[in-house]
Amino acid sequence: MTTPTVIDVWLGDLTFPGYMDRLHRLGAEFEKAHPEYRINIEGRDFRNLSREIAEAADAGRPPAIGEFYFAVTQAAYDMRTRDGAPLFTSVQQAIAGRTEILGEPVVVDDLLPAVREHYSRDGDLVSMPAVVTAMLVYGNQDLLRAAGVAHLPTTWEELEAACEAVAALPDGPSHAVTWSNHGLFFQQALAVQGGHLADRDNGRSGRASRLDLSSKEMLTWVEYWQRLHRSGHYLYTGKIPDWEGNLKAFADQDVALRITSSNDLNYMAQAAEHAGFEMTVGRFPGRAGEPYGGNIIAGTSLWLTAGLDEVTQDGALAFMQFLNNPRNAADRHVASSFVPVTRSSYRLLEDEGWFEANPFHRLASAQLGSYTEGEGVPPCRGALFGDFAGAQDVMTRAMGDVLLQGADPASRFAEATAEAQELLDAYERDRADNGVRGPESLRVEYFAGAEAYTGAQLENAVRGSNG
Repeated sequence: MTTPTVIDVWLGDLTFPGYMDRLHRLGAEFEKAHPEYRINIEGRDFRNLSREIAEAADAGRPPAIGEFYFAVTQAAYDMRTRDGAPLFTSVQQAIAGRTEILGEPVVVDDLLPAVREHYSRDGDLVSMPAVVTAMLVYGNQDLLRAAGVAHLPTTWEELEAACEAVAALPDGPSHAVTWSNHGLFFQQALAVQGGHLADRDNGRSGRASRLDLSSKEMLTWVEYWQRLHRSGHYLYTGKIPDWEGNLKAFADQDVALRITSSNDLNYMAQAAEHAGFEMTVGRFPGRAGEPYGGNIIAGTSLWLTAGLDEVTQDGALAFMQFLNNPRNAADRHVASSFVPVTRSSYRLLEDEGWFEANPFHRLASAQLGSYTEGEGVPPCRGALFGDFAGAQDVMTRAMGDVLLQGADPASRFAEATAEAQELLDAYERDRADNGVRGPESLRVEYFAGAEAYTGAQLENAVRGSNG
């Protein structure tokens, strides 16, 4: 009997209940259809995964497929083997125009345009999207209705007015709105204004070499955030990023509004149901009188190791397509609120009545362009530069000083720009001297939403103080 070819797959263990179990089941299903392969899935701590992949590559033993958080995309591009060759190869080039691999239909042309563009370079899909999220605003409809707020805010100005209405409620919540102090919220606020973090079109038209954390768009957002906090409308727990504390505040009805990732949708709905209030959901607000720039994409993608033999490479590519076939991509959305990454998976959910029964789940997909070529693509590409996660840490510390210490936004974020620039410069020096292997160039922030904390923490937050 022929020994199966082993495909090593290293994925981020997102810790919430059942996540890795589902992936292991999919691995077993693939093996049943393709007994000539064995899928060896290893779930690893996201904070260490990219560094562990780099270390394995340096030892000459990288996995065939490695998962990378979006903030480490530039480092994945730059990663090298111990011989100095690129560690990863382009998924699109490896597919080489085929429409199926080992009988698994190729789905790359079916990807949502914004998602495909986000993980492409010069039109070449370098890695395979896996987890995709966007930003949404969630509301306690009962509190908003009592405050006379007829609809969820669609602009920053409407959000501030809604906060004032909630604050006027007798026996209302202690604050009106909350969100985590995390880099995603800075990125989203810049995207809706058409702003950038880095030069050369956010690192998309050329390698980014200069950062700007004190741009007009950034300071507009920071000053707005500070004003909501000073007015008593914005709840800041004082922790970074404190996803759990912000979810718990919504569950306890200590706020009427929460802005967070689309992948929190299932948990937010559970919190509302447990507490007995009606929830409503909308897109991240834009600026009044200005075009809505777009929405960032967060999440992960799967990278294909270069230099694999043909049998191993085809098995890895086929497994990537299998994970994103319409059924599996649709089921991933239902289980975890992640955006269905292909048009076919979206249509499958539509045909099965999922969106009719769960209309809020349409929103993230609609923001990223479910059917329309190019809808929202340029802003969705997001920034691409070295030590992205380190720069996000710099932003959040600066914002903490603005909120808690009363630091002047312009001067504090000018300092943040200088600090982030030092990190980028150090990354580029390290890359030039040693290749991308060092821990500083591969650090990863906590992920976008509920998966940043354990199952027990999630359960406590969902159930609130009265659970």
